[in-house]
Amino acid sequence: MSLDQARAFLTRMQADQALRNEVLAAATADDVALIATGRGYAFSGDELLRLSGQKVGRVKVTKQDIPGEYN
Repeated sequence: MSLDQARAFLTRMQADQALRNEVLAAATADDVALIATGRGYAFSGDELLRLSGQKVGRVKVTKQDIPGEYN
């Protein structure tokens, strides 16, 4: 299940400072999913957002509401 993959990735991120820094620098949940895919985890940004508000180990998933640009 993809949510299990997301949880496993977040657990790995807790122990890997370089990975944590890369994830924290990501702009979107889709960017985080791409980082995870490169490390063998399979989930989408939407699936990661389903964990918003939940804690996985010491990591709390939080959706950032950042408004887009308006012309």
